[in-house]
Amino acid sequence: MLTLRAYHLTLNDVANDNPEYLETVFSLANGHFGVRANDPISSNPITGTLINGFYEVAPIIYGEAAVGYAKQRQTILNLPDLRHLNVMTVSGHPFTTSHRTSADLDLRTGVLTEQYQASSQQGETIGIAVESVMGQNLNNYWGVTYTFTAGNYAGPLVVSKSIAVPAAAEAIASADPRKTRMAGMPICKTDFPSPNVQRYHIQTKQSKLSVTMYLAMTAPAQGTLLRYRMDLSDDSAHTLSYQVYVGNVDDHNTIDPLVPTLDNSMQTLKLDSQHFWQQIWAQSEIMVDGHKELDLAIHYNLFQLNQGAGRDGRTAIPAKGLSGSGYEGHYFWDTEMYMLPYFTYTNPAMARQLLLYRYQTLPQAKQRARDMGVEHGALYAWRTINGQEASPFFPAGTAQYHIDADIAYAVGKYYETTKDLDFIEQCGFAIVLETAKFWADFGTWRQIGDQARFEFLTVTGPDEYTALVNNNYYTNRLAKHNFELVVQLAHRIMDDDPNLLASYGVTTADLAHFTQLAAHVYLPYSEDQQINEQDDSFLSKPRWPSDRLTPEHFPLLLHYHPLTIYRYQVAKQADTLLAEYLFPRDISAVQLKREHKYYEGVTTHDSSLSRSIFSILAARMGESEKAYRYFMDTARMDLVNLQKNTADGLHLANLGGSWLALVSGFSGFYLADGVAHVANHLPAELNQLTYRLRVGDSILEIVLNAQETQVTLIEGPTIRVDVNGSLQTLTAKVHTKVQVKVTPTADREAKPVSGDKI
Repeated sequence: MLTLRAYHLTLNDVANDNPEYLETVFSLANGHFGVRANDPISSNPITGTLINGFYEVAPIIYGEAAVGYAKQRQTILNLPDLRHLNVMTVSGHPFTTSHRTSADLDLRTGVLTEQYQASSQQGETIGIAVESVMGQNLNNYWGVTYTFTAGNYAGPLVVSKSIAVPAAAEAIASADPRKTRMAGMPICKTDFPSPNVQRYHIQTKQSKLSVTMYLAMTAPAQGTLLRYRMDLSDDSAHTLSYQVYVGNVDDHNTIDPLVPTLDNSMQTLKLDSQHFWQQIWAQSEIMVDGHKELDLAIHYNLFQLNQGAGRDGRTAIPAKGLSGSGYEGHYFWDTEMYMLPYFTYTNPAMARQLLLYRYQTLPQAKQRARDMGVEHGALYAWRTINGQEASPFFPAGTAQYHIDADIAYAVGKYYETTKDLDFIEQCGFAIVLETAKFWADFGTWRQIGDQARFEFLTVTGPDEYTALVNNNYYTNRLAKHNFELVVQLAHRIMDDDPNLLASYGVTTADLAHFTQLAAHVYLPYSEDQQINEQDDSFLSKPRWPSDRLTPEHFPLLLHYHPLTIYRYQVAKQADTLLAEYLFPRDISAVQLKREHKYYEGVTTHDSSLSRSIFSILAARMGESEKAYRYFMDTARMDLVNLQKNTADGLHLANLGGSWLALVSGFSGFYLADGVAHVANHLPAELNQLTYRLRVGDSILEIVLNAQETQVTLIEGPTIRVDVNGSLQTLTAKVHTKVQVKVTPTADREAKPVSGDKI
């Protein structure tokens, strides 16, 4: 059984008491908008509210521009601080500073409770308790209650609260691309439709988006600005509750004349939130027995991952979720490769909505391909909010063409897991087809002796420390899969409706062409090292100097010119190894060990995405101690502030990576040919791992410990599972237990295959 502490994050569980850091860690969100947990009295430059998909644009200024460069920067707006209060004594002494003395985020209910001590310049003190909750199904609402108690001051107080312009609206100077950036001041209008309600309309100047917020106070207001007077001299606590409604983003720039329903009590919002989180944990519960801090960390990671994900089909998951505005609120490939698997296997309805966003932006992707001189297909933006490319640095941005194949891979895994043919026929096949067309037009044939190769030149793989190379292994392997996938999905569509494929303009000759291309995609391999090469030139470069591998040199991107880094054999993150994780049956365990050892020696892990993949593969190889070390850095990355930049937002992809490391690493889970594979690689540091996931309509519960591996079909139709190499057929209310073998599963030779089938 889990202890209560496994669901409660407190100040004792985090790295430090830096206000900006705590704002991030205790932030609340619901996919639509997020509220940073800032001090209600004091303020700082990155305090505020973030709405998913609400952004401003500005021209990107280049010293020397060229055709196809991204034209506009897109930056999520840091909107008004919804937690701030104005509190003063009856004699006019304002309380200007405060200190957080406790915090408790309940991951079962989504309720955040905090205690503050506020002080005036005259030395007067009072206590303020803050309870806040985010509506989840009621996802336009956020509620907060303040409870005031006497400190050394015990007299009358005047409290007012209003929606106001954020304290910081100008750029924060920094050379770090991960840091918060501001987008300037929007156009703001406010009025009071009733004494207890403030309406606040925000309109962007360039992107032409608008949103309307409403703030309502439950107690009768005394004048404008939602002012209230109370007296602490009777030693009793005085409570004020407020409710905020954040409208949906639109492009009409109109103010809604109707005041929305603002009579949802705090109790209503708390029940709504609790019901939502009960459902989430019921379908994706994961328990780590024997390590309380780790158990708490994984619950926290999944909590924040769910909070940050767009749920409307028009938004995705910003790199920092809705916990901070680092990376300008952009969506990257991280969504499909690190975060979407969690939703695909636990909440497929959410996964569908996230993939729907990519379908909605397919027109922009087609235009981007034309901008890049590719006549056919679609090229998705490397970093974006509205679907258009927003990366001003093309070597590590636009050149990461692999995003096309990443998205196609995610579509394929979604279908393989859910069998949602309706989505494929309406949206998914179009994505896979257009990305396959891009690769077909973008690639080039090369004859080497009697061998014809289909190659991809001048690309950048996931490792951004190696840019503009030929035949990046990860890119080529994923493009090969993209070709295979479009053929497989086409045949599935023809089986359902022989006439439907023609509506896409696809012929059997096209499918034969894609099949031919897949068979000839070149995958670089080093005969000397007997490993897959990261690219054509990587292994021939000198290694990064050892005297520059000390902490003060990391991350390299902040200390060295990109061209300096590109000259060396040094990797920011897992690259070739990421492909080996995605296609677990491609290579033998012996080759995997060689590759893991080699690339481990040249990887800095400057990217938060790196360690989870190294952990997964180490677990599959049977190196559980190493897998555990990598995993611990992944699991508690933000709670220990490992990357030193959590103040600008959580590392959402890493949160997804921590789930992958447990499920795909320690339990060896993957799905292939309709069989769910599980292999026990649990490290000795953990007593037991228990988790649930969904394959189609079947819900499985997997339990791993040192003695056994247990897979139970909780509900749903019969499913085939391979447990530690033993193929089983499970039916409802019947489970299988398979004793762990002495020899790790990963040590057996794996037969290479051309690609996973669906």
